[in-house]
This record gives sequence, structure tokens and C-alpha cells, in this order.
Amino acid sequence: MPMQKPALSFWQIWNMCFGFMGIQFGFALQNANVSRIFQTLGADYNNMALLWVAAPITGLIVQPIIGYWSDKTWGRMGRRRPFFLWGALAASLALFIMPNSPTLWIAAGMLWIMDASINVSMEPFRAFVGDMLPRRQRALGYAMQSFFIGVGAVVASALPWMMTNWFDISNVAPSGQVPESVRLAFYAGGAVFFLAVLWTVLSTREYSPDQLAAFEDSQPQGEGALRGSVSRSAGQYNRGGLTWMAIGTILGFVIHQNIERLDKNLYLLAGGLLAFGLAQLVAGWLAARERTANGFSQVINDLFSMPIAMRQLAVVQFFSWFPLFAMWIYTTSAVTSHHYGATDTSSVLYNQGADWVGVLFSVYNGTSILAAILIPLMVKFSNLRITHLFNLALGGLGFISFLYIDDPAWLVLPMVGVGFAWASILSVPYAILSNALPTAKMGVFMGIFNFFIVIPQILAASILGFFVTRIFDGQPVYALVIGGVSMLVAGLMTLRVKIQEV
Repeated sequence: MPMQKPALSFWQIWNMCFGFMGIQFGFALQNANVSRIFQTLGADYNNMALLWVAAPITGLIVQPIIGYWSDKTWGRMGRRRPFFLWGALAASLALFIMPNSPTLWIAAGMLWIMDASINVSMEPFRAFVGDMLPRRQRALGYAMQSFFIGVGAVVASALPWMMTNWFDISNVAPSGQVPESVRLAFYAGGAVFFLAVLWTVLSTREYSPDQLAAFEDSQPQGEGALRGSVSRSAGQYNRGGLTWMAIGTILGFVIHQNIERLDKNLYLLAGGLLAFGLAQLVAGWLAARERTANGFSQVINDLFSMPIAMRQLAVVQFFSWFPLFAMWIYTTSAVTSHHYGATDTSSVLYNQGADWVGVLFSVYNGTSILAAILIPLMVKFSNLRITHLFNLALGGLGFISFLYIDDPAWLVLPMVGVGFAWASILSVPYAILSNALPTAKMGVFMGIFNFFIVIPQILAASILGFFVTRIFDGQPVYALVIGGVSMLVAGLMTLRVKIQEV
């Protein structure tokens, strides 16, 4: 008779999710300050997306690999916890080094390393909830993660502002140098990242593979069964691969022939299509030789074998994360130029605006703490679809309103709406998804689900620069408007997701 996975206490769930606060310290410092560091080191905001693309590409590669490995790992430290710990150590070191980068390209390289390390630590945390909690508690587990994401991001996003206004540390530096307030914020964030993850590693024990196999929830049920239990044939892979490579090649040629009228960042889109086609051709080559017992082949096959609910959620995620990447890239340049009228990174006015962006990021993350508490109540009085639609609509309208608000103090109001959208994005899709997946492959499917977070970010990096420079006359605030429209579309797409109620 299958064993029932026992419910965990509130404090056990607290401990297992506490490390996410440290992970969000790293992400929040990165999201709120890396554009500032890039501009300080001489980057033009027109090229900002190209520099930022390292982060989503890293996640695209790292997360499914780590998910696959963590599904198959078991040792003295458990299944997921080794990845928590070593990723946190590497990310903390990267946070210490990042604000001391002497040149722009070293800073871009550190972003790559930092984001890869954060992803190593973060990806198994999503699967960890599915491992440790019975189905009825998973929504609480993801809500707890959202709570710690909000707490960590609130403090981390405002750290440079706090350093300046609470501790009288200078937020201005000579041209080409990162202000002391930003450097100290990164040092503090690195320490908190490692210590918070260490708390989860030391306070939580994992179920062994044998125990997980014995639990009733470890077996696929209902909608959790995979769409394609039979592997794709070599012919299917080859046809798909050749099609996508042809599309990427044609697009690249069109961009090259019209580069004076287009934007060079569009090459990222063509390159992504070529890479997707090449991956399928490699999978087809391996399938033709019956060499599919490897991580690469299994990840690619699982990509085409997703449950229906996961495929529908992928569309929602795509349109939800496009505006978030637009926000992380362009909010600093949008607020400093549109609301403060400053573009000189060494000026007092520019740095006041950049500090205010950190506060605005704290507002949306702080709001997400409250929203994480309210979302279960919203679901109770409506349902998951309507709740997610409502929250995404708040976020979309918030982004669009940046164009019409003149006083930067009033930007706090739309960031409240963004906070509700953020909390919903971090909890509702995962609550739906975790109940549609077999626990034995929770890690790899969570990693694949990250594709639909990363792909819109790569698309944003590819096309937003073109829209801002060639269509909107170099005004980055319009990147936020485009993001707002995308988020409204995501809300509407939520209505078609098939939900397996628990």
C-alpha cells in the first residue's frame, strides 16, 4: 500500500523556504543595480539589453541541467541541498566582486557568473516544494517562497538608498567608478545570501529516493501524466531542427541586409532560433543511433512531452516575464531620463533617480509580501484563473502608467500593482504546475518550465532596443509601456489554462 506523504508544520515549511530570502537578495541587487553599474562603466542604454542577455541565456542552459542532475542526486547532503549550498557560495563570491569590476566587459562577465550561480542555487528550491510537501500543502509552500522573495527583495533593492540616507555613505563617485553605497550593498547581500541558504541546508532533511518512490504523490496522477510517453523519432527531430534553422538563417540574412534600419540586438533572436534548431538536430542524431540514455536527450524529449497544463501555462509565463525583463533593463534609464531629466551618470540628479528606482523596486517587492498573504483569500472567493488575471492586469496597467505620471513620487502607486502581479507570477503558476508533474521528474520539468521565463527575456533583449531607439526616439519609458501591454495579454491567456484542483 502506498505511503502518504506527511504534512509538515508551519515552521518546517518556514525553514525549508528560508533560503529563498537569500537567493532573492542576490537577484534584487542584480536587477536593481546592474544597469546602473553598466552605465557607470560606460554602457549606452541602447546596448543595455545586449549586456543583460547573459542572465537569461545562463538560466536557459543551467536550470534544466541542474534540475536533471538534482533529480538523480543522492548523497550525505541529500538530493537538492548540495546545489543550494554550492550555488550560494559561488553567488556570494560573485556579489563581492561585481561592484569592483574595473571595466564594462568584466562587469558583463561577472553578471554571467553571478546569474549562473544564483540559478544553481535557486532551481532546486522549486522542485524542493514538490519533494517535501503533499499536494494539499504545495500552494502554501510556494506562497511561503513568495513571502521570502518579497522580504529579501524589499531590503536588498533599497540597500544603496539605505546606505546613503541612513548611514550617510556617498552615492556619488567619480566618472567610471561605482559609488560606495552600491559596493557596500553588494557586500551585505553576498553575506545574507550565503547565511540564509545555509540555514535551510542545516535545518531541513530530505526524503530519500526510496521514500519518494513509496509516497502516493510521487506517482503521476490524472493531468500529471506526460503527453508523450513515447520518445520522438529521429525524423521528427530532424524535420523540426531543419525548419527552425531555416527560419533563423532567413531572419539573420534579413537583419544583415537591413542592419542600418534595424537593431543589432535582433541577431539574438536569429541566433536563438538557430540554436533551437541545432539542439533538435543533435537530439535526432542521438535518437538515430539509439543513444538517448543521456541528460541532453531526455531534457529535449521532455520538452516535447509536457503535460497540457504546463503547455498552457508556458504561454502565460511568456507574456508575463517579457515585461519583467523590460522593467529590470529599462526602469533606471526610464526614470532618470523621463522623470528626473538626467542622463549623466556622475550627476547628483541621475544618482538620486537611480536610488529612487531602488526604492520603487522595494515597493513592488514589499507589496508582494502582502499580496502573497491575500492571494489565497482571492482564490477562495474566485478561482486561480480570475485571481491571476486580476493581478496581472494590475501590473500591466501599472507599467503603462509610467508614461503618464510626471512626479516620480507617484510612481509608488503603479509599483503596488506590479507587486501584486509579481507575487501572483511567483506562486499561482507553480501551484498549478506542481500538481501536474510526477515528483520523480519534478526538477527537470521545473527547469524546462524556466525556458518560458527565459525565452521572453531573450526576445525582450532582442527587440526592445529596436523599439526604443528606432520607433520611440530613444525614450526608454516606452519599453515599460510595451511590457504593460504584454502583461495584460498574459492575464487573458490565463483563462484558457486547464487547472487540476486539489
